[in-house]
Amino acid sequence: MPKPIAIYYEQPNWFKPLFAELDRRGTEYVKLDAIAHAYAIEEHPERRFALVVNRMSPSAWNREHGDAIFYTLGFLDQLERRGVRVINGLKAFRAELSKASQLSLLDELGLPYPKARVIHRASQAAAATTGLRWPVVVKPNIGGSGAGVKRFDTLEALEAAATAGELAFGMDSTALVQEFIPARDSHIVRCEVLNGKFLYAIKVHITGETFDLCPADICKTTSGVDLNRAACPVDAPKTGISVEGYEPPQEVIADVERIMRESGIELGGIEYITDDRDGQRLYYDINALSNFVADGPRVVGFDPFARLVDWLEAEAAAANEPALATTEAR
Repeated sequence: MPKPIAIYYEQPNWFKPLFAELDRRGTEYVKLDAIAHAYAIEEHPERRFALVVNRMSPSAWNREHGDAIFYTLGFLDQLERRGVRVINGLKAFRAELSKASQLSLLDELGLPYPKARVIHRASQAAAATTGLRWPVVVKPNIGGSGAGVKRFDTLEALEAAATAGELAFGMDSTALVQEFIPARDSHIVRCEVLNGKFLYAIKVHITGETFDLCPADICKTTSGVDLNRAACPVDAPKTGISVEGYEPPQEVIADVERIMRESGIELGGIEYITDDRDGQRLYYDINALSNFVADGPRVVGFDPFARLVDWLEAEAAAANEPALATTEAR
């Protein structure tokens, strides 16, 4: 029998549309809940799964599931050593787990990004602002969904927070002190890729009150129309944030595909912002966990989950072909 697709995940609400599309088609798949997951070193996952789709979230630590982040590194290593086809495997997941590494990659590629310093103690925060424009933000190196990001408008406020132990350093005790970028026209752009290729882009119109811009949680269009609630998590919509489809310049699409290729990310999103002070486009976030926009047909003109399942089915069929050929030969 053909082996199923395995979906490895931590936050179930985000993937309800994916599971619904798989169920609608009758696609063979299994859910692997990262929180309850365990494995034996001697087992052979390549005999069980056609492929594994890694949907582990770096923001799991914000839901008291931080242990699963480091556990996942070992599990992905095990899968790849056994020859399992993994979408967003070890290289991609490592890229997502370090904001510092993401900026280093952007620097290596010659692409613009917000200037930042990397620290590992609160006492270093004030000195790290030397050469940065104010305001600044302090963000955990292992981020996700804006968790732990704080803005500071003055050195005094930052020093007070550092002294009071109010800076979030996250799972690896590392943080970035980074320039806060005022968004031109109060929006950011998120570009999604599938199979490493540009899929669509959206403008997310922001208020400046939150750093959590997960597109799956935004359930209102720029014209004020509520999106399909069935596509939104229970805590959506976010007050004051709206979304619309957008066609970015070709050079952005080329940049995005290049970044994803170098990161090993086949399925994910990249966010960029235009600095209102000088008009500079700045890439600032690379996501291997792609949460598609809620109610895609209304926002971008098609259902991205349908496109995703089309691709997963094709990849699973390709992975199953050698095993089926071997069985037939016997």
